Amino acid sequence: MMEKRELICIGCPMGCRVTVELDGETVTSVSGYTCPRGKTYAEKEVSNPTRIVTSTVKVAGGSKERVSCKTAQDIPKTKIAEVMDAINKACVNAPIGIGDVLIEDAAGTGVDVVATANVK
Repeated sequence: MMEKRELICIGCPMGCRVTVELDGETVTSVSGYTCPRGKTYAEKEVSNPTRIVTSTVKVAGGSKERVSCKTAQDIPKTKIAEVMDAINKACVNAPIGIGDVLIEDAAGTGVDVVATANVK
């Protein structure tokens, strides 16, 4: 069964309107993109959508109460709630440096949550 999905690409700042045609689970065509990232994004978005998660983690004994963080890589979109649950339950001890691993293998994704700021 043929299906058509319309997306707005987030692969670069252009925000192209991309059309993906599918036959079942198979991508048959992608149109509307202006750079190679658009085609790659569209194919991935319809078959296995992923996202980088950004948030904050509680800090104990630091100069700030929270430290900004993100997943080190993109994770399956279906795992965002579980990763956020792990982030919301976490509390790390200061000092913290940019890139420090705050949560290993968040929600069984194989992806770490890392600090994106320093806290003394």
